[in-house]
Amino acid sequence: MPGIPVFIKTTAAEMSHLNACQQFLQWALPRLRLRPEGYRKVRRQVCRKIQARIAELNLSGYEAYRRYLESHPAEWQELDKLSRITISRFFRDYQSWEMLAGEILPLQAKHAGAEKRPVRCWSAGCASGEEPYSLALLWRYHFESEYPGQSIEIIATDIDGHMLQRASLACYPGGNVRDVPKHLLAQYFRKEDGLFCLDQKIKNMVTFQQQDIRIAMPDGPFDIVFCKNLVAMYFAKGNALDCFREITERLVNGGFLLTGNHEPFPHEDLQHMTVFNRGLNIFRKKSP
Repeated sequence: MPGIPVFIKTTAAEMSHLNACQQFLQWALPRLRLRPEGYRKVRRQVCRKIQARIAELNLSGYEAYRRYLESHPAEWQELDKLSRITISRFFRDYQSWEMLAGEILPLQAKHAGAEKRPVRCWSAGCASGEEPYSLALLWRYHFESEYPGQSIEIIATDIDGHMLQRASLACYPGGNVRDVPKHLLAQYFRKEDGLFCLDQKIKNMVTFQQQDIRIAMPDGPFDIVFCKNLVAMYFAKGNALDCFREITERLVNGGFLLTGNHEPFPHEDLQHMTVFNRGLNIFRKKSP
């Protein structure tokens, strides 16, 4: 059949490209203190971005790009940007949000209320804001009336200024809001030009900061930290441990750390943390 040889040839070419990219990532990512294994499911996405950069530089391929990196140290910063993964949506890992609503937030609201202070939360690697806004929605709808007089403070950080601009606009395609309960979608979003735009009152509940978690973190203490699909997934183990030690220092005693459901979190190496829910990768800081 006429189309079959072309199909096979295209597939072979694509596989050759992916293999070359995989070899390149095995070499390059550790030099960025990143973990190649973490990129297994998102490799195609990263490879497409790197291939576009190679074309932009008018280079012949990955080997030429490797030589270019070795002779142009500033290019490593560009590669670091290309290696960032920004997949996000509202109420991602929905069971974690059920645990948050049913157990974690009530515990921390009572604790913070006893100390007459806000519940302080930090979303690390917040991308375009879906995670911290999910928390704001949850608090506004479920907890504001249940804990009158109790406030919440939500800090959200990301390295990517472009993503933070999208977060400040807070208008999202349908796929990003597919897990938002219908009553929340109707009450707190409006449809504009095919996008779902968040109510200003919810937007005002979140403070965004541009930070590279490897270099700087917001001041604690925090009752709850979200660090999902970032440090444990993509950072090399030593770098990840350093980050998690800094994060746990910013947790109140009894505070919670939520990581991605399938991330290899090194809690055994963090003496102040205990497993709260293994299936959901939720951890709690021990009280003295």
